[in-house]
Amino acid sequence: MSTLTFALALAVVLLFVLVAGLVLAGVAYVTHRHPRLEKPLGVTVASAGVLVALVAVLVAVVALTA
Repeated sequence: MSTLTFALALAVVLLFVLVAGLVLAGVAYVTHRHPRLEKPLGVTVASAGVLVALVAVLVAVVALTA
């Protein structure tokens, strides 16, 4: 793997972590502002689980096609 490819992959991973953190914080904020929807921590953990599942599927697809 070349240095440029590694740097690009690292940038994509860091960007994904940043966006995932913002999404999870947004979900926690919305559920905190409207507590009748669900408890904020439970919804945030469930959303994190969905994000992890999506990443696992994407990594599997990339691994199978490469």
